[in-house]
Amino acid sequence: MSTVLLIIHLFVTLALIGVVLIQRSEGGGLGVGSSQGMGSFMSGRGTANLLTRTTAILAAMFMVLSLTLALLNRGTSTAPTRSILDSPGPSSTAPAGTPAPPPPPAAPSGPSAPTN
Repeated sequence: MSTVLLIIHLFVTLALIGVVLIQRSEGGGLGVGSSQGMGSFMSGRGTANLLTRTTAILAAMFMVLSLTLALLNRGTSTAPTRSILDSPGPSSTAPAGTPAPPPPPAAPSGPSAPTN
């Protein structure tokens, strides 16, 4: 079910991107406004209204599918739920190129006198 909705969501997303890119910012969708547009098919206003309506419908479908997919997959996380504050911070390591700190002093290896 989730896979089918995800594929439909992908198609709706691509269609929404395409419809938005077709529109002109002046409101004369599909390059209509001159005599070289889709004059015999629809008037400039009709094409702009069609693209606006199509954008609204695709946006509504996008939102509904997004919410549906989010609700369907809300409890399917395999990672345990925990706060990032529960885990220890990153260990402090020296950046590359810096010399290593000197080793701690070694204990004397010779015989030692007993202390009283």
